[in-house]
Order: sequence, then structure tokens, then C-alpha cells
Amino acid sequence: MDSRVSELFGGCCRPAGGGAGAALRGRGGAAPGGGGGSKTKKKNGRSRGGKANNPPYLPPEAEDGNIEYKLKLVNPSQYRFEHLVTQMKWRLQEGRGEAVYQIGVEDNGLLVGLSEEEMRASLKTLRRMAEKVGADITVLREREVDYDSDVPRKITEVLVRKVPDNQQFLDLRVAVLGNVDSGKSTLLGVLTQGELDNGRGRARLNLFRHLHEIQSGRTSSISFEILGFNSKGEVVNYSDSRTAEEICESSSKMITFIDLAGHHKYLKTTIFGLTSYCPDFAMLVVSANTGIAGTTREHLGLAMALKVPFFIVISKVDLCSKATVERTVKQLERILKQPGCNKLPLPVNSDDDAVTAAQQFAQSPNITPIFTLSSVSGENLDLLKVFLNILPPLTNSKEQEELMQQLTEFQVDEIYTVPEVGTVVGGTLSSGICREGENLVVGPTDDGKFLRLKVCSIQRNRSACRVLRAGQAATLALGPFDRSLLRKGMVMVSPEMNPTICSVFEAEIVLLFHATTFRKGFQVTVHVGNVRQTAIVEKIHGKDKLRTGEKAVVCFRFIKHPEYLKIGAKLLFREGVTKGIGHVTDLQAITTKENSLEESLAPGQLSF
Repeated sequence: MDSRVSELFGGCCRPAGGGAGAALRGRGGAAPGGGGGSKTKKKNGRSRGGKANNPPYLPPEAEDGNIEYKLKLVNPSQYRFEHLVTQMKWRLQEGRGEAVYQIGVEDNGLLVGLSEEEMRASLKTLRRMAEKVGADITVLREREVDYDSDVPRKITEVLVRKVPDNQQFLDLRVAVLGNVDSGKSTLLGVLTQGELDNGRGRARLNLFRHLHEIQSGRTSSISFEILGFNSKGEVVNYSDSRTAEEICESSSKMITFIDLAGHHKYLKTTIFGLTSYCPDFAMLVVSANTGIAGTTREHLGLAMALKVPFFIVISKVDLCSKATVERTVKQLERILKQPGCNKLPLPVNSDDDAVTAAQQFAQSPNITPIFTLSSVSGENLDLLKVFLNILPPLTNSKEQEELMQQLTEFQVDEIYTVPEVGTVVGGTLSSGICREGENLVVGPTDDGKFLRLKVCSIQRNRSACRVLRAGQAATLALGPFDRSLLRKGMVMVSPEMNPTICSVFEAEIVLLFHATTFRKGFQVTVHVGNVRQTAIVEKIHGKDKLRTGEKAVVCFRFIKHPEYLKIGAKLLFREGVTKGIGHVTDLQAITTKENSLEESLAPGQLSF
């Protein structure tokens, strides 16, 4: 990595408001507030040793967030210790069960460092604090800081992790994108099974859902795989014959991989996975020997259009020479730096890089970590695990609380019939809290009605769960409810919500590509969240037609049945090679009696 911007932690350029692990750079002049323990005198701005007195800094400590700076924690009094424990509880709550402590750093961000003895005593105190709140600590990295001091001084970065009080583990969703045959399913198989691939696709066999996928080696549907990390940062996966339930019980943090299809034939499935399952991050897998080919650019464009932060994994480095790998990396860096992307590539070549990349990636949307690894030899696979272990959630506890205080809204993405259980729906809880035994309404049906039902039981990551919170994905058992009344794209909401539905809506769009002109009467497939339906262009405001790259407010009408939409929702539409993005600006809500709950109730449709 570029040494000019990685004086201490090997980080990339620090974005405004960056946090722990940000690139540390010198600032002219003495340290604010007394120079942080510097003992040597200066002469004309320089120390006696001939070095410029430019102490490295982190950004000042933020009151919110899960990052805490501590200069030292040596033998605190009982009162001070209790205060520190309360402070740790706050930081863990802000990080939803995770916090990062920087030991040897002042509150203003000055890296002072501690002697060996002071650091040992401080870590001992930190361990006592963690035990008090039921957490574990893991030392992420140690670095010497050397300015104006004869004694070696260190700073230490420590990850504190606990199982949250409500026993709900931290869950991050990562969508896996990339061209066909780039090694997506194989990489997930290696990560989740704990065994390397044999070079012929053995690792991916457990991920496939259909016989034709096993025969062709190509994913055509959306599948989910889980990778857990315990409170000490150790990997918990299917090795040692663990079941999914045991992985959930042993994990403090869970990564749910959404394995999407790479072939262009299954593009609508891939788009549905990105829009409906609300991934926190995306992992774009690129084969080292083929480079950027097939649907790679398209998948990259989808992630950017939907504003999903993504990182890149270059796979199959065991198949080609070092020069070929470097050529693929340069090809990716060139695309990422183009004005359309405007990303800052960050190659990850060491554990230190992986820690920095994880923290920078969540704080700055412009950072794009790049990993080079092999699923056969296992080269650099541990770097990806370190990255995933430290990767923080995008939302803090306050945002989570605000979502949970809203009325219940669950998006229906999948529908199953399970023997002895009945109808089961899978999806994501957008807002509110859903409990076992709760009464909800589901819709809209083809004629715009909402039907009552009861949530009989909940499963999250294949384990029983009594309470589902906003942002979490789960499957809900609906008992004897008639499956034929359900479809993908419906929502289950609280009866008090009085949901608005529409067949006609307006959206501000940008036409990304169209071979000729985009006019009134044109039909496109519209994706809005979990909604996927064909719509007709009713009107283009202020224009007769649109060409590639032009922007306008367009009125769409669904051709089949009304849908539940929200103003401001991201929209993506396509038809063949025609593609466009935008957001919903206005809804022509259906407010007739057809949308009333009372009209929708029929004998046999009640579940409570």
C-alpha cells in the first residue's frame, strides 16, 4: 500500500469524519492541550532528534458510535471502574454488540502511546471491564508510535464483542455478485464449510438448490449461506459437523451470504435479490484469469445504482501468473477511478490492511477494498475472514430503535408449503417488531384487498425465534392460510397502518441505456423493493421522448394488479437492453372501498 498515506496503520486516505484505523498523518505544530506527553524541547518547530514534531492523529473521538479512545486504564479506582463499565455498555449498545477501543490515544485523537508495562495494565483493566458486561476482547493490532520520545511507546486497537442482552446476534447480509464461472458459489462453499475446493467445484455442491444447477455448475436461484464469528472473533461454520442451529447459538456475529446468479439469463433473479433482500454490502467476485467479462460491469452498475456498498474479490489466483493477477487488479482500479464510479481502490495484502479496510469501508462510501485469493490453495482467504469479522453494521442502535418504534411491515419475498407446518413466507421486516402469535394483514391481492392472518411461529437463520426486529430477515409460519392467496411482492403490515396501494405512480428516472427513443406506451419490468411487475409508460412530463442519459419524471401504470409502494423508494426498470434507475416521487393511491379491510374478509380466510 502507498506508504505516503499509511504512516501507522497502513490505511488509505482518511475520509472526513473517519474513525478508528483511519490513515494517520502528521499535522504541523504542537499537539493541542499540551502535546500529549512529549518531553523533548523544540527548536524552530523541530525536535532535538532532528525529526519534525508532527504527531500523528486520529479524528477526534465522537460522542456517538462504537469507537472509544482511552489514553490509559492503569489501576482505576472502584468508582472510576464502574464509570468505565457503564461507558463500555454504551459503546456496545451503539455498535449493536461490538465496540472498538483505541488504547494510548487521547480524546482529541492524538496518538500518545503507552509503555509496555502501562499497556499490559491497561489491557488487564479492559479485560475486567469486558468480563463485567459479559463480553470478550480481541487485540486487532499493535503499533509503535515514535515521535519525540526515547522510550518505545505503543498504541493497541482492541475489538470488544458480546452477545446482545436480548440474545439477538448481530446479522449482516452480503449479496454475492459477479460473472458466471467467476467462483462465487465455490468461495461461499469454502468459507461456510471450512474445507478448500478440489479445483473441480466440490465446495459448491452443498449450495445448489436444483439438479440442473449441479449438472451445469451454474447458480440460477437465490440461496443463503451463513458464516458465524464468536465473541473472540473465531470462525464458526459447518466444519466439525455443526448444524445451522449450533452455528447460530455459538455466534455473536453472523454473516448471511445471498448467493446470486451470474448468468445474464437469470438477471431478473439477481436484481430481485438485490432489491428485495436489502443487503448491507455486496461482494463482487471477479475471476483473475478472465478479468472483467460478461455481466461483471452490469452487476457493478446495479450495486452502484442501488447504493449498496461493495468490495471486490479476485478469485482463482492459483490458475494464473502474478502478472495476470496484477493486470486484472489494474483493470479494476481503472474502472473504479472513472468519473462514473469515483471509488478509491484499497488493495488488501495483510491483516493490517484488512482491519483498516473493514473500518474505512463502513465509514466512507468511496472506499472499495480489493482482495486477491484462491479457493483451492486458500491463499489470502484468512484476510477476507478478518475483514468480515471486523466489518461493522451500517446502522447504529439509535436508527434501529427508530425503525422498531414504527408499525410492523414485513416484505414477502418467498412462499413455501411445509408439511405439518402449513404456509410459510420468507422475507425481511422493514419496520416495527413482529411477535409470535401476532395478527397482521397481508396484501394487496389482485383486486386490491388486504387479508387477515396470524403469525404462528418465526424462524431466523433456521433457528426458532419469538421476536423479530426491524431489519432482520426471517421465515414466518402462517398455519392453514391459503397459499394461493399469496404472491411475491406482497407486504404483511399491522392492521392499524391502513396501507396505501396504487396502480399508477410517478418516478424521477435516469435512462441509463436505450437503443432508440423511450416514449409513451413503452413497457418495462419495474423493480421496487420486493415488487417486480410489468408497467406501461403513461406519460413523460415535459417531454415527448427520452434518449440515453436523459432525466425526466415519468408516470407508470402497472398492467396486472396494484402494489404497495412508498414515496422515495428506489426504482430500477429494464426491458431487454433498456435500463433505467430512479425513485418514486408520487402515488395515485387507491382509496375506494375495495381497499378496505372489512371488504376483504371472506369465510375461510381468517386465521385467528
